[in-house]
Amino acid sequence: MEQSTARRGSAAWALVITSVAGFMAALDNLVVTTALPSIRKDLGGALEDLEWTVSAYTLTFAVLLMFGAALGDRFGRRRLFIAGLAVFTGASAAAALAPGIDALIAARAVQGVGAAIMMPLTLTLLTAAVPVARRGAALGIFSAVTGLAVASGPLIGGSLTEHISWQWIFWLNVPIGLALLPLARLRLDESYAPNARLDIPGTLLVSGGLFGIVYALVNGQADGWSSTPILAGLILGTLLLAAFVRHGLTSKNPMLPMRLFRNRAFFGINAASLLMFLGMFGSIFLLSQFLQGVAGYSPTEAGLRMLPWTGMPLIVAPVAGYLSDKIGGRPVVATGLALQAVGLALFALVLEPGVSYSAQLPALILSGIGMALYFAPAASVVMASVRTAEQGVASGANNALREVGGALGVAVLGAVFAAQGSYESPQAFTDGTVPALWIGAGAVAVAAMVALLIPGRRHLTPADAPVSSEAVEKSVPVGV
Repeated sequence: MEQSTARRGSAAWALVITSVAGFMAALDNLVVTTALPSIRKDLGGALEDLEWTVSAYTLTFAVLLMFGAALGDRFGRRRLFIAGLAVFTGASAAAALAPGIDALIAARAVQGVGAAIMMPLTLTLLTAAVPVARRGAALGIFSAVTGLAVASGPLIGGSLTEHISWQWIFWLNVPIGLALLPLARLRLDESYAPNARLDIPGTLLVSGGLFGIVYALVNGQADGWSSTPILAGLILGTLLLAAFVRHGLTSKNPMLPMRLFRNRAFFGINAASLLMFLGMFGSIFLLSQFLQGVAGYSPTEAGLRMLPWTGMPLIVAPVAGYLSDKIGGRPVVATGLALQAVGLALFALVLEPGVSYSAQLPALILSGIGMALYFAPAASVVMASVRTAEQGVASGANNALREVGGALGVAVLGAVFAAQGSYESPQAFTDGTVPALWIGAGAVAVAAMVALLIPGRRHLTPADAPVSSEAVEKSVPVGV
């Protein structure tokens, strides 16, 4: 009886610690978006600096996500979780204290490193602490908490920016992180996967390749697309990514086995995920600034007005999950992506300096419903597309590719904005935002078509056994 009570207590503490840590990491994906105009006003900086303020976090998070999980498996999950949490907390304080935009970008990159180590281990630690009979409920709570972070990110960022200062979007993490550190040390059990292998060459190749391409896209307009640094970034980045693909084909234990992409379902859902995040994340980057700089809303009002989009998954996801169980994931994912594309296209059609919120509301609602229909079945499609033994790698790859899509979205749509508009006037900002939104809508429309490559439920290549509890916990999204 005493052992059972102690086990329940340990599971409860694990749920609290991992859920709060997950909330912080997921929140920092979008919390900065509504603070961007205030950051630009205080610290200065051009469009490319604001892009790096967002992308420095998502890019380091993406490329180190699977490496962070492997580090924990090899050297101790609790130990690395604590290390990642300490890095994330310290980097949050550095971001709040940043004297200039360059220091802020550097702190955001370090934040991403901490999140990449901490976030995947939250799920492994939670699963180890919770009995099988209650694991589904615990993972459901964890998913709800991280979903709430995504939904409330723009609102929390806007409220803190307006009523205190933008620095508090980062200070918020510090007392929470400091409280979690001793709790994690005392309340979480250590565990290992001693045979885990670290793919250092693969991590270096993908990190260098993505940085080169994102650097070129972000700075191309300012430096000149034919300048040596930009051409070098594009060429070297492409070569490094090609080398990463070859590494994934030939290496014995690569971080991302390229053979998985031979499976039509795995290729379809991952390509669709990358394109969806490219269009969605890049659009939110611009629209959150439009609501303040052009429409004239305060940061809090802008965050509230984004809720029909970012908060809709909390309402629609249960319905989407039910539909996915009934008719399969492919039609639900494809429909969701199509609605998201239509929503972005509606934004592009109605945006002008004097546009009313009521004119924007249909686009926000359609985009929110579309995002919810995509999120609910996407993880299930990923898990069903590979063998049980590969489900952890497959889920980590999907999460990483979505984060990469977000970083590319800010870079690509930012480049379109820079070529067509500027911050000089409301009309100039609108002139840059509208064509960027059309590109975002096009990317998500292509994602909807790619999703049709996913086989129907009857033909989806099955796992070789029922989904394991470890695979289920690794399938929970880690961020936006």
